[in-house]
Amino acid sequence: MLVLRLLLVLVLIAVVVSVGVGLFTRDWRYLRLAWQIIKFTGVLLFIAAVLYAVGRIILF
Repeated sequence: MLVLRLLLVLVLIAVVVSVGVGLFTRDWRYLRLAWQIIKFTGVLLFIAAVLYAVGRIILF
């Protein structure tokens, strides 16, 4: 769980910086990068949740 929290903090920092740079420079590539980071993190969190649930089912 500590790794997931660290991942979420790093993703939050990356998204905030990317959106900030995108709004500051008016270069929309940074906003697309932030969206891709959010999507990728969502997929990773979904995979982690499925693995956690499967582990709980197997141990039950």
